[in-house]
Amino acid sequence: MAAWAWTDRGPAQRHADATRTLMLIMIANVLDADNLRSLRDNLGKTRYVDGRRTAGREARPVKRNEQVDRADPLLADMQDLVVDRLLANPLFRMATRPHVVRPPLFSRYEPGMAYGSHVDDAIMGGMRTDVSVTIFLSDPDTYEGGELVIESAAGEQDVKLAAGDAVVYPTTALHRVAPVISGERLAAVTWVRSLIRDADARELLFDLETARHALFDRLGKTPELDLLAKTQSNLLRRWAED
Repeated sequence: MAAWAWTDRGPAQRHADATRTLMLIMIANVLDADNLRSLRDNLGKTRYVDGRRTAGREARPVKRNEQVDRADPLLADMQDLVVDRLLANPLFRMATRPHVVRPPLFSRYEPGMAYGSHVDDAIMGGMRTDVSVTIFLSDPDTYEGGELVIESAAGEQDVKLAAGDAVVYPTTALHRVAPVISGERLAAVTWVRSLIRDADARELLFDLETARHALFDRLGKTPELDLLAKTQSNLLRRWAED
């Protein structure tokens, strides 16, 4: 099953496996060149600590990376920048229906580092997590390995995107970061509590809005589009938890 979504670079395919709903959304240009320059400059000045400090009990043994120290004075501004850019992105809002976005973690992987198969914690800081987000900060040709591998009943999806691009996927999914062979992999990761708790409901709303955009671009405003808009709004009203 597949549908089409819009990014700053044109249409990008959304993938969902055929045996179990697992919606992956690739979002281009969440961060622009100036944002990346600022973040990379700050990441070159920050203090890093062992990434296992933020891992759950079962994930800790398979986590080998470094993360920006939570006490670092530069961290808050970097977190605010990433959250602001995510919330300003229409496709991100459409895919996640965000209620709360957690302050991101910034990770660094050097050769030999990896993060084995794990599932993210269901509760973080007292907040339910529904959607996971990885924003790539390193150009893919500057490091080898380091793919984000998302597992599903239909197989594995390897994700390695351009710097500034993000992937959005259900927090319920098992996933891992493949070993980095050479270079340096920088990424920001965060989690969303969605207004729509159920992943299937989020997918239905995403598909409806995607269809509405495509039909409006092709036909303009029509009575049929009004009916679709009414249906989408009423489903959102039925399912939303504010």
